[in-house]
Amino acid sequence: MSENENVTETEVETPAVDEVSSVKALEEEGDIAADYLEEFLDIYDLDGDIDIDVRQGRAYLAVSAEDSSNLRLISEPETVEALQELTRLAVQVKTNSFSRLILDVGGSRQKRIDDLTRIVNRIIDKVKDLGEAVPMKPMSSYERKIVHDLVSEAGLVSESEGEGKDRHIVVKPA
Repeated sequence: MSENENVTETEVETPAVDEVSSVKALEEEGDIAADYLEEFLDIYDLDGDIDIDVRQGRAYLAVSAEDSSNLRLISEPETVEALQELTRLAVQVKTNSFSRLILDVGGSRQKRIDDLTRIVNRIIDKVKDLGEAVPMKPMSSYERKIVHDLVSEAGLVSESEGEGKDRHIVVKPA
């Protein structure tokens, strides 16, 4: 083999090894998060099954229960966000690295995506009718990503503005 062939083979192998180690790290993150959530559910005497998945470079955890009313206490969007942050902190303490895990409780994420889709569609119509930029209320980075994708699909432009808790999206004509 020539020297160039060795370099090419090494370059091809490295991303695969990195990808496998990244998936393993995310699976470990999911396991740590699931342990934390199981303890949380036990403390509050809530029944729930925890599913772990790795998607788009993130650990996704979904808490579900046969009796959905069981999780109603912790499935409100603000509560899920707070519990997600606590779970991320628990993971960070164990792994010493930043966590971007996503938590869903009782289908609350899909409900929020559906709500955001309805809101964004109304704003898109308003921007198209008025031909002017329309600001949205502040939201999490996860929600902003969803909004940016929806606005882009509609052929409009969106930009995040503000800092911290005041970070929001402005939807503009293309």
